[in-house]
Amino acid sequence: MGRAFEYRKARKMKRWGNMSRTFTKIGKEITIAVKASGPDPDGNPRLRALMQNAKAANMPKENVERAIKKATDKDSGDYKEIVYEGYGPHGIAIVVETATDNHTRTVANVRSYFNKAGGSLGTSGSLSFMFEHKCVFHIKPKDGVSIEDLELELIDYGVDELEADDEEIVLYGAFESNSEIQKYLEENGFEIVSSEFERIPNDVKEVDAEQRAAIEKLIERLEDDEDVQNVFHNMKEEEDEE
Repeated sequence: MGRAFEYRKARKMKRWGNMSRTFTKIGKEITIAVKASGPDPDGNPRLRALMQNAKAANMPKENVERAIKKATDKDSGDYKEIVYEGYGPHGIAIVVETATDNHTRTVANVRSYFNKAGGSLGTSGSLSFMFEHKCVFHIKPKDGVSIEDLELELIDYGVDELEADDEEIVLYGAFESNSEIQKYLEENGFEIVSSEFERIPNDVKEVDAEQRAAIEKLIERLEDDEDVQNVFHNMKEEEDEE
């Protein structure tokens, strides 16, 4: 218990620090969700969750409406979610999640970033065993429901870790349990602040300051690419080190 929570805590500010990038990321996810299951949030659980994420990130309402409209525009590109995996400098495993309307452009760019950093892009699925794919829910505490009781109840729905984080509760479950957990929370009146997916490394690798700088340079290049949604790695976070 606690490994997923500590990993997320260390990455939180890095991943959500750039507001315009966050809006772009959520906007793409909304467009993909609408294309997959329609523009009505009542019948589209993924869209409901993303609209909550947009609210939590203070994303303007017009940005959300624009992303929904883009999904119904026949002239707009059709985003595909593609995952790339590879090794960065010093043997650090890196998983790159993208949403792209041009696979040829995206793979060329991602491969270029890895090569220039002295790393290499691997084959799809080659690093999946090194990470646990998790769904993460941030919810508000509910009067009359203790954390212990909630944890026992949610085990049956796929939650395998629960932590109190300031004034909210953070739940972790297997990626495939996302829909069941969301349904339980909504049907039982819990306020979902936001939700996301994480790839949490099973083991982390320690690096020195010089190695960290080289790896972070590659991660920054990847994250600056407009097609890249998330970057996960197994480098030990600096905040965790004594």
